[in-house]
Amino acid sequence: MSDILNRILEVKASEVVKAKAERSLADMRRDAETAMPPRDFVGAIRSKIADGLPAVIAEIKKASPSKGIIRDDFNPAKIAASYEKHGAACLSVLTDEEFFKGCPAYLQEARAACSLPVLRKDFMVDEYQIYQAREMGADAILLIAAALDFEKLKAFEAIANALGMAVLVEVHDAAELEVAMKLGTPLIGINNRNLRTFEVSLSTTLDLLPRVFADAKRIAVTESGILTIDDVRLMRKNGVNTFLVGEAFMRAEDPGAELAKLFRSEDKRIED
Repeated sequence: MSDILNRILEVKASEVVKAKAERSLADMRRDAETAMPPRDFVGAIRSKIADGLPAVIAEIKKASPSKGIIRDDFNPAKIAASYEKHGAACLSVLTDEEFFKGCPAYLQEARAACSLPVLRKDFMVDEYQIYQAREMGADAILLIAAALDFEKLKAFEAIANALGMAVLVEVHDAAELEVAMKLGTPLIGINNRNLRTFEVSLSTTLDLLPRVFADAKRIAVTESGILTIDDVRLMRKNGVNTFLVGEAFMRAEDPGAELAKLFRSEDKRIED
């Protein structure tokens, strides 16, 4: 596990302790269970794929630990509306404050501005955060295999599913993928960024695809490093139809227009 991930997880654990002191787990759970019903995250992805289109999980992210501030003109509602207008299937919103300069309000603002399902992009270390995600309006959560053992992954998935939320489980290598494939979620996120070196290689997704596709119910979600039309075509020709893209959009003047530009050759199913 990388030093940066370790530092993030330590901060998350301390944040949870503080949050529980301010608002009990019982109260958070009650509010999560009585929140408005979630939107269908997996269904939105499957609908795009069924139409022969790429399913884009478009990310709303202000900063990152390695790149610093990515976008100064940061208006989550405006960005979300633009993403929806230009064909995104779902949204991903960073809520981590210390490392990514996000916050729960960004997720709420983005979700209120469109009809797309929204993933809470954060580092889950405690069940409290899952109830917190549903209470703030999230329709899906991220679970990172590098950060959690199988028992926690399984328990956290069960809580999310009981609340009606989808789970995107993220892996970085074959060992993590073997663990992830034991979960029930169809969404297998393959992060092309090496957690130790932070180098990005699309071969990470391509190398793990045979194992993912061995189970017909699974959906491979390629994450990080999708920057050009050629990157999109490479993935599509190898059977990958779902993309989580953030930085390429966030650096553009109009993130939604950049989405349309990056995926403009993909309005029809790619034929060899």
